[in-house]
Amino acid sequence: MAMVFSKVLTADDIENGLSIPGCSLGQLPDQEGLTMSMQVHDRNGQAWTFSCTIKRNDSVGHFLSVGWNKFVRERDLRVDDKVTIQEEAMKKEGSGTWIKVEVKRKIRLFGEDIWADV
Repeated sequence: MAMVFSKVLTADDIENGLSIPGCSLGQLPDQEGLTMSMQVHDRNGQAWTFSCTIKRNDSVGHFLSVGWNKFVRERDLRVDDKVTIQEEAMKKEGSGTWIKVEVKRKIRLFGEDIWADV
């Protein structure tokens, strides 16, 4: 499994959509405003479709804006949760890959910080 992207969520990620820098995704098409769908699976195997738009910002260059409001609401994501997007080889369907989204929340237990699945 190869990690594509990981970040601790901010209020902006929760309220306005996740921003993934283009450098994390390899070569993005140089077409600002291009919209596409990204099919991902959570740890339970449930499929989610995120609406993605290529945008440009002077400070970061091209980035992928991910519309994931339904996922945020249903999973009760919060500021400081950590999201990781990974690419994983398909086991059952022969060749190819699928994209897995994983969310963890920091919990303090017996004086130790642990990351638990959300």
